[in-house]
Amino acid sequence: MANIIEVRHLEHRFGDLKAVDDVSFSVEKGEIYSFLGPNGAGKSTVINTLITLLPVQKGSVNIAGYDVASQPQEVRKAIGIVFQVETLDRDLTVWEALEFHGRIYSLPQGLRQKRIEEMISLVELEDKRDVRTRHLSGGMKRRLEIARGLMTRPKVLFLDEPTLGLDTQTRIKLWDYIRKVNQAGTTIFLTTHYMDEADQVSNWIDIIDHGKIIASGNPLKLKNDLGRDMIYMETSDNEAALQILQSLDVVKEVHRISKGLRISINSDGTYSLPAIMDRLKEHGVAIAGVNLKKPTLDDVFIYHTGHDIREASGEKLSVQISTGRR
Repeated sequence: MANIIEVRHLEHRFGDLKAVDDVSFSVEKGEIYSFLGPNGAGKSTVINTLITLLPVQKGSVNIAGYDVASQPQEVRKAIGIVFQVETLDRDLTVWEALEFHGRIYSLPQGLRQKRIEEMISLVELEDKRDVRTRHLSGGMKRRLEIARGLMTRPKVLFLDEPTLGLDTQTRIKLWDYIRKVNQAGTTIFLTTHYMDEADQVSNWIDIIDHGKIIASGNPLKLKNDLGRDMIYMETSDNEAALQILQSLDVVKEVHRISKGLRISINSDGTYSLPAIMDRLKEHGVAIAGVNLKKPTLDDVFIYHTGHDIREASGEKLSVQISTGRR
């Protein structure tokens, strides 16, 4: 399948700080792609370059067949953006917010009215069409922002933390709408700190840290690369335990964490864990706590960045919006 986004050897500096360091990646047309990274990793710099809010200093970026550096207006017409922070005019009604957005993008009146009705129906806000946005719930506001982002039928929809702060039921409902949009042919470029969302919906994930892409793959591959099972263990002597565990064939990797050790193993942990515990006890190492689990995307993120993404969250895309693989 053709790539709708191509980023090649992208670099960006802020004075002496190289925020993005030779980043290359691609996004296939029609997929849900997740771009993840801790605060300060360079993620927002990359995305702001893609959506034309920052210049391309070095390298190349192509979106929907347009060069971001030389054809920014065409790129803006080809993308939709839903920012993490709310950007709705609180004094406009649902219908007026969409009408205003359509006018900004110079949609002809007939087409504009048709799109407004389609979008209101898509996000199920028919009974709220004449309600001012200040009176909408958080979930309704996010649905309206997605509808607004889709008004121009973008080829790529950028979603920055689309479900941040929403309750679980509303998050599930919102993803129903996003999946409908994706199934209709719109490519989704997602950032989120909800690892369960990225795991469940993404076709491909790239993780960036210190300005470089440090891990890439579909969610299953990224988790399987860590090992078959994960063991989190606290012991009476973590340093001695680490040395003992590294000598075992069943253990793939051992890492120190804030509370003990994180152990990746190559076999079924149900059978391997008792033998591991017996070996430690034989060497006089007492076990204070142990947790056996399948690798998750949270584990992947921690493994590659050293941080839980919720600890590292905080980057936001700029809200200054212009109007106009592998």
